[in-house]
Amino acid sequence: MTYSKKREFIYKCIFLAVVMAIGAIQKAHAQKEPQYTQYMYNIGSFNPAYVGTTETPEISGLYRAQWLDIPGAPRTMRFGVNVPLSNEKMGVGFNVISDQLGPATQTYVEAAYSYEINVTEDAKLSFGMDVGGSFLGVDFAKGSFKNPGEPILDRENISKFYPTIGAGLFLYEDDIWYFGASIPNFLTDGLYNDDVATIIEDKVQFNIIGGYVFDLSESLKFKPAVLANVIGGAPINLNLSGNFLFNDRFMLGASYRLDNAVSGLAGFQISSSLFMGYSYDYNTNSLGQFNSGSHEVILKFYLGKGSGGNGGSSKDPKLKGKPKQIDTPRFF
Repeated sequence: MTYSKKREFIYKCIFLAVVMAIGAIQKAHAQKEPQYTQYMYNIGSFNPAYVGTTETPEISGLYRAQWLDIPGAPRTMRFGVNVPLSNEKMGVGFNVISDQLGPATQTYVEAAYSYEINVTEDAKLSFGMDVGGSFLGVDFAKGSFKNPGEPILDRENISKFYPTIGAGLFLYEDDIWYFGASIPNFLTDGLYNDDVATIIEDKVQFNIIGGYVFDLSESLKFKPAVLANVIGGAPINLNLSGNFLFNDRFMLGASYRLDNAVSGLAGFQISSSLFMGYSYDYNTNSLGQFNSGSHEVILKFYLGKGSGGNGGSSKDPKLKGKPKQIDTPRFF
């Protein structure tokens, strides 16, 4: 395949992802997903195609406390595992995400699978899907309500389970750039009854993410990134960020959520096997005067990355069977 044909194929993949987004917005229904500020280090939570693209198995833990000082404000916890298989083409993943808002708690439990192909010598395209379910619980004893006469408030607490099936694409070149698109769930059209539909969002959510890593010097990298959450009938939730990586150890950056918040981000590669990231959001809309911001902490454990920097076999055919230097962290 010539270079021009390979490039054309990549463009077609991106075009396909955009077409999927338009079709999903017009036809599908799904629940709104949790919101993240450190989305660039948490891709596996919303795109199953990502799970097999990592160099070694990863374990991630995240906690987000949103809109401090507002009772019942969102709290999100995530535990995730991404495992590339030994054939270097497939991967599996597992996610448990708990999202609490007021009296409602929604817990997602999902298993993911991905399959990867080479589209050029350097670029790879991963296809993924996840299967699982959403556990919804609502305790009407929590909090006070403005209109206690509403019929739903006079009923017993809600405890429901809903199946989920999602899919995604992830196109990337190691340590240089990436583009991903995903749909969290295809199975909610007509699934929710009237009571549940008043509590959770039943419109489509489609996620598009992209980023590029610039090597500014031997000790400094810069990566701008973007995440768009598209929900049918609602404005696009657009997140823009820029992060600097110093000496492959310390990360510092900022993020902007359109018409919503500005954020500061910091991270530290504590060791070759452990990364810790932190972000603080300040609301730029009218909500900012009622809360003292949002905090988010993420921990990532890279299994197989020990001292000395020698890991397993590389995905690069030229280094097949040779120890790979993996002290340098992946910037996405």
